[in-house]
Amino acid sequence: MNAFPVAFVSLTLLYLAYRFYGGFLSRKVFFKENSQFELPSSKFQDGIDYVPTKRHVLFGHHFSSIAGAAPILGPAIAVIWGWLPALLWIVFGSMFIGAVHDYGSLVLSMLFKGQSIGSITGELLGKRARHLFLLIIFILVFIVIAVFAFIIATLFVLYPGSVIPINFEILVALYIGWYVRRNKGSLLMPSVIALVLLYGMIYVGNLFPMVIPESLWAGGSPILTWMLFLMVYGYLAAVLPVTALLQPRDLINSHQLIVGLVIIYVGMFFASPTIVAPALKLENDEVNWFPYLFITIACGAVSGFHALVASGTTSKQVEHYEDARSIGYGSMLGEATLAVAATLAVASGFDSEEAWLSHYASYSGAEGLSAKLGAFVNGTSSFVNPILDFFGNTEGSGLAAVFISVLVISFAATSLDTAVRIQRYVIGEIAAAWGLKHAENRFVNTAWAIIFSLLLVMSDTSGTGGLHLWPLFGTTNQLLATLTLMLITIWLYIKGRNYWVTLGPLVVMLFMVTLAALVNLRLYYNNQNYLLLTVAILIIFCHVWLLIEAGRFIVGLWNKTNH
Repeated sequence: MNAFPVAFVSLTLLYLAYRFYGGFLSRKVFFKENSQFELPSSKFQDGIDYVPTKRHVLFGHHFSSIAGAAPILGPAIAVIWGWLPALLWIVFGSMFIGAVHDYGSLVLSMLFKGQSIGSITGELLGKRARHLFLLIIFILVFIVIAVFAFIIATLFVLYPGSVIPINFEILVALYIGWYVRRNKGSLLMPSVIALVLLYGMIYVGNLFPMVIPESLWAGGSPILTWMLFLMVYGYLAAVLPVTALLQPRDLINSHQLIVGLVIIYVGMFFASPTIVAPALKLENDEVNWFPYLFITIACGAVSGFHALVASGTTSKQVEHYEDARSIGYGSMLGEATLAVAATLAVASGFDSEEAWLSHYASYSGAEGLSAKLGAFVNGTSSFVNPILDFFGNTEGSGLAAVFISVLVISFAATSLDTAVRIQRYVIGEIAAAWGLKHAENRFVNTAWAIIFSLLLVMSDTSGTGGLHLWPLFGTTNQLLATLTLMLITIWLYIKGRNYWVTLGPLVVMLFMVTLAALVNLRLYYNNQNYLLLTVAILIIFCHVWLLIEAGRFIVGLWNKTNH
């Protein structure tokens, strides 16, 4: 089967969802009543986190922050059960669950003074529920930072030609941020120029790949060494004002993603690749497809991390209420287009079904994750190569591989420093709840965010600590999405609006996440992995307790309404 018609149908469905279902949500659910009060970005403007931002710039930040490596890696793993289940979950999951979740969490945070989902939980369900929610968020972001740092470090080692262009992009973004603040100009044209220069640096990086000498390896591992560098970068990026690095770099990345997706899909059209992976391959000796498919593909279908981005950074920058639809609902569907491309790339980027089966013989393991990242890079490179050759490429397939790896790393880095910034907020909220003095100190809170993540990184000197937590990351991520849908549903019910748009997805996600959590417990216990078992038990404990708190609130609200 040719991959392009499958891609065309998927993209058409996503467009129709934005046009019609997104429009319905905007008119009838989230903006049923026009809100006249001042937005958080203007009311609490501080030049650091609360900054009124043009829609195209904020779309770039939000899109880049949520579209990290996860919508690539998730499908690249889940395709082991066949490309059809992965594609169906991405398309329909994003349309009716993920995009609704993102849109709703953004609106909810905007109406609650730009507060995080954890703080909103406290206002709706009480302080005890807030503390539980913050603990779940803290654990998730703690894992996210380590996982994304591991992914970037792995790609730096696999594709050293990406090192120069990625560092060039960061330096140029810092310069653009300084230039725009000084001259009070627009970010659009400088970001476009920076993107053109970045493509030139991709060519340079391919000619001069950078490899860390063995004498500088931390713990004898190049991956661990890169992860330590990335933690330093994450700290600096998280303490800087959003206008210094976050906004200019994310706008460059949003242009890069759009251009990259266009090139990938155009290349797919001209290359006409054949899908060699089986449509269904549900039997697997290691992990059952149900319910693991629904936690393996999180970002790309539905992701709790998106609610943290929406309420942690994006809601503090929205300039007009009407911008929320394109930023919230639209960005999620945009991420789904990346996940669709990833699925088709790893399903068709092999010479034969035998080659695909050999590559996907194993679900887990450090080599398995690296191989699956490589499968995406190699698959999309096969789409991009004909276009590069048309423009006179003489460097062979290596240039296309660097182009794709830079694309992946750029978004993984965006998610990394966004996660560190979000963890800074979470630690500040926890510190404030406990009455600690450093509650408002962004430097101290960011340092703690990095320290906790470093503990996970250093727990395995081979640099694979983040990899070991990937199944737990998926479950925790979807658990947070479930709890966020619960909050949105409660808020819609209180406001007398159509809460069925989130109640249905809530029931589906609650079933999937609960089942996956129980499967995880059995898996960790059988493997005698007591660290993961302990963390999993803690998360389930908080999950059940939060549901009890929500149940008490709903019963009280029901009794109050009917008496």
